[in-house]
Amino acid sequence: MYQYILFDLDGTLTDSKEGIVNCLKYAFEKLGDPIPADEKLLRFIGPPLLASFQEFCGYDAEKANQAIKFYRERYNPIGKFENKPVPGGAELCARLKERGYVLALASSKPEALCVSICERFGFSPSLSVITGSTPDGDWSKTDVIRETFQRLGLKDTDKSRTLMVGDRKFDVIGAREFGIDCVGVDFFGYAAPGELVDAGAVAVVQTVEALEAFILSH
Repeated sequence: MYQYILFDLDGTLTDSKEGIVNCLKYAFEKLGDPIPADEKLLRFIGPPLLASFQEFCGYDAEKANQAIKFYRERYNPIGKFENKPVPGGAELCARLKERGYVLALASSKPEALCVSICERFGFSPSLSVITGSTPDGDWSKTDVIRETFQRLGLKDTDKSRTLMVGDRKFDVIGAREFGIDCVGVDFFGYAAPGELVDAGAVAVVQTVEALEAFILSH
């Protein structure tokens, strides 16, 4: 049975599309580059920004870091709150905590932003640990999960009782590389068809209610 539940943030606990897309457009405008089609912009939701700018836009490391600087110029004061929590998400976390589960956040977003967003939307009281990426560089999902695991004081023997919850293949792959299961959530439709299953998710759920049922039955 799972005892430790690690949640992703963007696309999982919150629908962050509006803030991310607005800040990406701001960054491209500041760079003087054309704004990509919405289809490409949506691919930025989930993975680390550095990898996204390099993979999706062909930027080298220097230009990608400049793009991130512009992105955060708008995101930190404005964009981080241009989102909304998944309906019923905070209540689910509270119920799971009440039942004795240990919950934590494991996000590739910079940690300070994770903390403020979780506080704003009522997730913080249910989370024993809030882990995000370092402010000066994007950790891989595996790095974030490893750090979360350590902060919770867990050992290798606890991996079989730990579940990652995320909406993109990066969550699934990071969990698999670390040696834990991941259940995929398709709350907002940001993953490509079949993406989560192909990456190795133990299950894919469409609603908060289905996620709760999966956790309680496993």
